[in-house]
Amino acid sequence: MGLVASALGVTPGTTTTMVKTLAEAGLLRYEPYGGVRLSKSGEKLAARVVRRHRLIELFLVRVMGMNWTEVHDEAEHLEHAVSDSLIERMDQMLGHPAADPHGDPIPGRGGAIHALEYQNLLSCPVGTPVVVRRIADQTPEFLRFVEHHELKPGQMIEVEQRNTVADAVTLSNEGRRVTVGMSAAAKLLVDVVMALTLLIASAVPARAQAVGGHATAFDILDNSFIVEEAFNQEPGIFQNIFGVQLGEGAEWDFGFTQEWPIGSQTHQFSYTVPVSRLNGATGVGDLLVNYRYQLWQEQAGRPAFSPRVSVILPSGNEEDGRGAGVVGWQINLPFSKQGWDVYYHWNAGFTWLPGVRGAAGAGAVNEGNLFSPHLAASVIWRTAPMFNLMLETLAEFEEGVDASGVAERANAFTVSPGFRTGWNVSDHQLIFGFAVPITFAADTTDTAAFVYFSYELPFKR
Repeated sequence: MGLVASALGVTPGTTTTMVKTLAEAGLLRYEPYGGVRLSKSGEKLAARVVRRHRLIELFLVRVMGMNWTEVHDEAEHLEHAVSDSLIERMDQMLGHPAADPHGDPIPGRGGAIHALEYQNLLSCPVGTPVVVRRIADQTPEFLRFVEHHELKPGQMIEVEQRNTVADAVTLSNEGRRVTVGMSAAAKLLVDVVMALTLLIASAVPARAQAVGGHATAFDILDNSFIVEEAFNQEPGIFQNIFGVQLGEGAEWDFGFTQEWPIGSQTHQFSYTVPVSRLNGATGVGDLLVNYRYQLWQEQAGRPAFSPRVSVILPSGNEEDGRGAGVVGWQINLPFSKQGWDVYYHWNAGFTWLPGVRGAAGAGAVNEGNLFSPHLAASVIWRTAPMFNLMLETLAEFEEGVDASGVAERANAFTVSPGFRTGWNVSDHQLIFGFAVPITFAADTTDTAAFVYFSYELPFKR
């Protein structure tokens, strides 16, 4: 209780009384001499207050023109006075930002925080460009120090030298040298800049590189078309995904996927229902039932990683070319990493179909076990808070079996340029996308049009 009392500037007795009151209201779990922690209800309320505070801070800086060193106390007063509708209006007016002026993440409408783990200037590599992401000390004096030395979030710098004897860190900041103490260096959180990001940063306007004066987390996530992103659904949120690819003539492929978190973001269940029109007939393909595990959250030194395993159910008609006729498996290993205003995604995996009959169909007696690996990668560039340009690539090495049971492999490579955009409406998110996948296989080249739509919303409040 002593630490809480010291932080709040009140007596320990006052703190104890306050904690007991909050515990009786179900917002805290309190054990005498054992400390306190927030309950689920307390966490939800705390995230709501933090969201209000940080949105108000950003609004005061960006819209009202106040200095970032002055807004904390003002936000403390306003966060309890404004209505929910006004907060959501501020969020919409600001373009649904992911971070406040100091780089602190803004919780989403459901309370989830997409917070990246950063290094500081004492732990980041020497001689490597880094971007200031977050300021750990937000006292007015330190913020003025940061502003004076041009070290605000979004600034690209480089650590030239660390001198433990002199207690100093020498920085290169746009051609000029700055020396700060190690205590100050520990409070500046940074992210390493990838080489490709540097190339893009030098080629595009600064307005596209930073939103509100600093780089932020993406407002659109887990909405790729053919390259899987490594992000499970947030707790309490489920997603409905519709995609249709229009090929030559009257042929088309449609897919519907619904994703649900299982208790937390660590576990996710989903299913995919494919429907296609081939050779003048329309039918359902093989159903996929998917489980994805969020093994790694994205951090400064590593990507997000969420392996997926899928069971392929023989719901499609194999004679019409819409299914394999057997229960199969699919494994995919998606990785995702943000660098400045660019997200990089890459996948590796395979499909396993045991005992597939030959091309003669039901009358065939020969069977084959089919192993089809795939590789994929994409680059997604945020040109505006809710608009992304996309370039996705996919290499497939699909194995088939002929009537005699002999396995044959058909290789295909797809390049798919496109874009995605969206809207946040209250606590719902709508995403629309379009792409032109071009597939090269053997001696043929096929061009199609792909239309994407996603509707994400809470299933509990």
